Amino acid sequence: MAKRDVRKRIDELRAQLRHHNRKYYVEDNPEISDAEYDALVRELVELEQAHPELVTLDSPTQRVGAEPVSALKKVRYSVPMLSLDNTYSQDELRAFDERVRKGLETTEPIEYEVEFKVDGAAVGLRYEHGRLVVGTTRGDGRTGEDVTHNLRTIPSVPLALPGKPPPLLEVRGEVHMTRAEFERVNETQIEAGLPPFANPRNTAAGTLKLLDPRIAAERRLDLVVHGVGEHEGIEFATQKEFIDTLGRLGFKTLRHASVRRGVDAVLELCDEWQARRDELSFVIDGMVVKVNRRDWHGVLGATSKAPRWAIAYKFPAEQATTRLTKILIQVGRTGTLTPVAVVEPVHLAGTTVSRATLHNEDEIRRKDIRVGDTVLMEKGGDIIPKVVKVITDKRTGKEKRFRMPAKCPACGAPVARLEDEAAGRRPGRRLSGSRGTAARCTNVACPAQAKRQLAHFAARGAMDIGGLGEKLIDQLLDHSLVADYGDLYSLDADRLAALERMGATSAGNLVKAIEPSKTRPLGRLIFALGIPYVGTRAAEILAGAFGSIDALMAATIDELEALDEIGPTTADSVVKFLQSKRNRAVIDKLRAAGVTMRAPKRKAAGDALAGKTVVITGTLSRPRAEFEAAIKANGGRASASVSVKTAYVLVGESPGSKLDKAEALGIRVLTEDEFWAMLR
Repeated sequence: MAKRDVRKRIDELRAQLRHHNRKYYVEDNPEISDAEYDALVRELVELEQAHPELVTLDSPTQRVGAEPVSALKKVRYSVPMLSLDNTYSQDELRAFDERVRKGLETTEPIEYEVEFKVDGAAVGLRYEHGRLVVGTTRGDGRTGEDVTHNLRTIPSVPLALPGKPPPLLEVRGEVHMTRAEFERVNETQIEAGLPPFANPRNTAAGTLKLLDPRIAAERRLDLVVHGVGEHEGIEFATQKEFIDTLGRLGFKTLRHASVRRGVDAVLELCDEWQARRDELSFVIDGMVVKVNRRDWHGVLGATSKAPRWAIAYKFPAEQATTRLTKILIQVGRTGTLTPVAVVEPVHLAGTTVSRATLHNEDEIRRKDIRVGDTVLMEKGGDIIPKVVKVITDKRTGKEKRFRMPAKCPACGAPVARLEDEAAGRRPGRRLSGSRGTAARCTNVACPAQAKRQLAHFAARGAMDIGGLGEKLIDQLLDHSLVADYGDLYSLDADRLAALERMGATSAGNLVKAIEPSKTRPLGRLIFALGIPYVGTRAAEILAGAFGSIDALMAATIDELEALDEIGPTTADSVVKFLQSKRNRAVIDKLRAAGVTMRAPKRKAAGDALAGKTVVITGTLSRPRAEFEAAIKANGGRASASVSVKTAYVLVGESPGSKLDKAEALGIRVLTEDEFWAMLR
């Protein structure tokens, strides 16, 4: 390859990696798989090694990690949190062992501590005199984000250490989500009309960066510790001793971590767990191999981004080929039609797979998937089955192209095409897949939608009506006892008792379970209505901003978009939903039944901001939600955009274009100190 072509390819790879770093680390919205990302990195590393004169300081290979998001308070690590180099084969792991022995000037077998590479989000937790003072995301390895409020919600995170703890200890570990919890959270997403999360790791990372710790608590994250940063008054001779000591201090550790002497024994253990990884309740994507003696860590040192005494041995993604026999259509709660591949059963990552979502028609066309094709299957994050690609060499000519039906398979109503609103997209994400054209049933009375709407309305986190499961919902619809969730409050025990396998006792219990749902908080009701793109967080924001269903129904798109964390797609969806005559009729049923339609009035802390609109920009010393709450408590309104109606702009570090616009309009700019002084 000519020098000019090499330089061009290096520039292309760097641009791609910067883009994907931002999508993964900053936006939590990756566009490619780990394997595809690692392939780009490896190609760039090989080109730079062959042409060291082309290496620049801003190359992704010269960085510790990607840049941190700026929505949370930044915390700088006193000891950088380095990443690990990856290895993918036995030969590469043996080469690592050779480098270690060369660095230690020995030919003797090295003792290694081998542990799981948990597929999660890296964090550091700093304890002073045994008490947790701050918890931080990895960020770029030198500066992370303060997520203490979310880490405190994790049961496996000790808030205080027992006995006589050291004066200073910063531990490092992985926040992750179990397979079972990931499936539960995705069920909640789907019930809310939102796209499912891609994998447990990204879900855990995104949850850590949320401002509201209640959402983190609902998602039941977990933590395992495996490393140490700055520490005083405590020492460890070996990595295994360190792990055991942390276990005694109350931390959840990798209990399967073990010591192996020599690279052959390490490889044997790696192969064992590659075959057994499906036995674990959480996802691992490899093993981490560390020199056990900690004094040798200093001898071996580190590069600018990774230690020389440790390496990650990554497992290949488990894949399998099978035949796609048909494509079915599922109708969701909001009427979205989602194609689902039915395949000949195949064993994949510990389970037998017979179906996989295809997202939308555009996804099928992009991958040229046809009924009858032989396809390569993979589990995204070892959880969600997906079709990776078609094995075109095995086509016989009898395969059939797929086309989305013109009519809903559940009710026969016409199907509408909605551009750029595919089922996998995360819309309007200041709050908030695959993009493309979504198909949606136009019949608001579609029975498939009604069933899912009722299940969502009654779910935990919504109106929480115990005993109203799918089979009972089917009976209620089949016997025309309800047409929508507004009819639930007119059910009586006598009519329910006549249903199959119901009985007087069960009927009475259901009626009793429905009654307390009338007093659920306004945010729960808004979420339960099933407005597309409105999850629990958006519902709480809307309830806090408008205070009643009536006020929300009168809101305009501009008023909704002005709310922080509410994007244009969500705003448009709220207005369309609440302007629908059918939906208003259902809300009237709820109102007539005595369902709470208004949030309780809050006692104002003061009136310093009465009638004033305040815009926040830049990085603040406290969570943004704390400032927004103070604005509302003092009679003001927090907005996301600067306009002539804005009274004040509150600025933190690194303010953006909002500050320029405020100065151009002559709007008063406040520092944090000035803001709090004004409230006092």
